[in-house]
Amino acid sequence: MTNARPTTSHRRRHVARKPLAAGLGAVGVLAGAWYATATPTTTTPAAAPQLAAVTNTTVNLAAKFPYLSAGYNNAREWTRTATAVAPNGTLRVAWPASDGVHVTPLTAAGKRSGADTVVKGAKEVGGLVAHNDGFALLTRVSDTNKWKETAAALIRYKNGTQAFRTKLTGTASHDTAPLLDGQLTWNGTKYGTYFVVHGAGGFADGHFGDKLSYVSAKGAKLTGGWSWGCSHNEGIALHAETTGAFTSLCFDDWRSGLFVSTGIGAPDNAPAVQREQCWAGYCGGTFAGRTGDLVKSSTGRYATAFASRGAASAAKNPDDASGRGWTVKPKTSTHQVAVAFLKNRNTPAGKPVRLTSAAGTENVNVHIAPYGKDRLLVSWESLQNAKCSAGTCTGTFTGTHLRLIDWNGALKTPDKVVQARISGDIATLKDGTLTWAYAPVTPSYASALTGASPTTTTLKVARLKP
Repeated sequence: MTNARPTTSHRRRHVARKPLAAGLGAVGVLAGAWYATATPTTTTPAAAPQLAAVTNTTVNLAAKFPYLSAGYNNAREWTRTATAVAPNGTLRVAWPASDGVHVTPLTAAGKRSGADTVVKGAKEVGGLVAHNDGFALLTRVSDTNKWKETAAALIRYKNGTQAFRTKLTGTASHDTAPLLDGQLTWNGTKYGTYFVVHGAGGFADGHFGDKLSYVSAKGAKLTGGWSWGCSHNEGIALHAETTGAFTSLCFDDWRSGLFVSTGIGAPDNAPAVQREQCWAGYCGGTFAGRTGDLVKSSTGRYATAFASRGAASAAKNPDDASGRGWTVKPKTSTHQVAVAFLKNRNTPAGKPVRLTSAAGTENVNVHIAPYGKDRLLVSWESLQNAKCSAGTCTGTFTGTHLRLIDWNGALKTPDKVVQARISGDIATLKDGTLTWAYAPVTPSYASALTGASPTTTTLKVARLKP
């Protein structure tokens, strides 16, 4: 990879994004903001093949879950929940509260099977792996550093007891993790942890990049990965591989776009999946809490979905002496739903396929998951009459859309608008059933989040069987 020193003028513009922990203790409900009545519309013809119905199970929570977070420009975002399935078919759901991150055990049917494990001092759900005897959580914990910021940590619990807590940033590596926007994967032997870092000394002091660290089953740091890659990373995706480097993608705001970073961090010649105007707030959002994910087919191809404004033009920035900077003029003012494919872990396959095109409609919370043997489920939330400023939009929420496509991006079923929300990681059971947890509220994107998050004491666990 290329460890080029960032210029001093290039800093992660994340000041408008409030740390997740800031609102966790709050219990106030914003007046009329997130609870709204929407009348979803659908374009699905009556005679067209239909998706199966989404079924739901209610799970009572032991603490209050603040289900909103303030993103760039205080844009409303779902607080990420992570749902993961263990080899024996049981589920774990991770969600933050004022006393730490809770991990709730569930049966394969989505019903509570025991008391929560509360990971004390944990500040964010950055990724979750479920094991038969417990779980591993990528999160943030307190640390001592020049910025007085948190450190990234991988925490493993076995049979209700902490087995290890491995810090992944620190003084020796000159980095912190004030937020993660992360991904955690497991290949049966080792974990891959991919997350945002803040330079705290060394060549990257004061700048934001990303870090990929591998950790053994016993919590030991392993070789591989990188200490400084995509800079600044505005979105992370990671897929575990049996051998070799884990497949990874990143949104890079300096080089402006979505890039393949597998095995190389993100040097100047990283393969471009899509050029985007990608300054903070302008990209479609972070994987997997707000956009996309990375899905692998049985033949070794990959698919990812994201909110995209496209590129009417893209060229290197002549004012950037480093030669890395790009200037991208977006094709649309609002974000549309795009799906991109990779031939293998290193090589993009053609141009991304756009699934939406309405100029006045903003699309957020884009997700993708495998559906059966040869199809993909793409989900997003739509906002009509969108008004956009500095890359973020407000608008009238009109529903959560589900659409099936094939591995070429071709439509297999028209949109189905459902009541279930998708606000984080989706787990795939052995029989292909998709399951995820979400706050049972109807969203409104009519205004920015300017106060404490409202809370809920229940989660819905959704199931969609192919």
